[in-house]
Amino acid sequence: MASEGRFAGKTMIITGAGSGIGRATAARLADEGARLVATDIAAERLDDLISSLPGADVHIVPGDVADKRTIEQTIAACDGTLHGLANVAGIMDGFLPVGEIDDETWERVMRVNVTAPMRLTRAALPLLLAAGGGAIVNVASEAALRGSAAGAAYTASKHAVVGLTKNTAFMYGPQGVRANAVAPGAVATNIEAGVRSEFAAGRVFPLMQAIASPVAEAERLAAAIAWLLSEDSLNVNGAVLPSDGGWSVA
Repeated sequence: MASEGRFAGKTMIITGAGSGIGRATAARLADEGARLVATDIAAERLDDLISSLPGADVHIVPGDVADKRTIEQTIAACDGTLHGLANVAGIMDGFLPVGEIDDETWERVMRVNVTAPMRLTRAALPLLLAAGGGAIVNVASEAALRGSAAGAAYTASKHAVVGLTKNTAFMYGPQGVRANAVAPGAVATNIEAGVRSEFAAGRVFPLMQAIASPVAEAERLAAAIAWLLSEDSLNVNGAVLPSDGGWSVA
């Protein structure tokens, strides 16, 4: 349940805000009073987001969040004030194992899933520090906790997201900037998750079927992200919160 006014007077950046977990998070934060700076590579999705949030304070920034210009525009849209950052944008890798991964897929997945949140976090830190602190939430994955949930590139990228999160938490926690991650299992989103490897399908899918993790609605992840961005989680820093219906304990 949304907490009315929990983010009143707070400016929050959300990447991947046009769909899935990002959109659900944007809607949740707007309902709780936040001023949003929403980014997504698909401009039409951002236009639809604004239409779905009448009366909300939302500034949209279409573009690739790994690009320098998009990052500059995103930070500029904060108007000098920032209290939270949710790095949600991400892409899959077709479940390609290391023996089949091509350079183009590897580099694209790393660029979107690792380089982009690093660059945006780097750009956002001066504003968070100037505000006396704030919260960063990175969306990792069940693939950040095990090697049997995705392909080589996605798995490596989400392990890297956890490392980035923990290092940021350690380095800037004493200055009031907390960094945490959520690790979703299966979520009903439009992220491209097609299978490009018969070999990987034979290895991964029997295990997934045996575990039978439920598919969560994006709003459930948004609730966890909102909590980690809020002052309700002030004593939480450097944590990886599984939100996977119990997959991680199987």
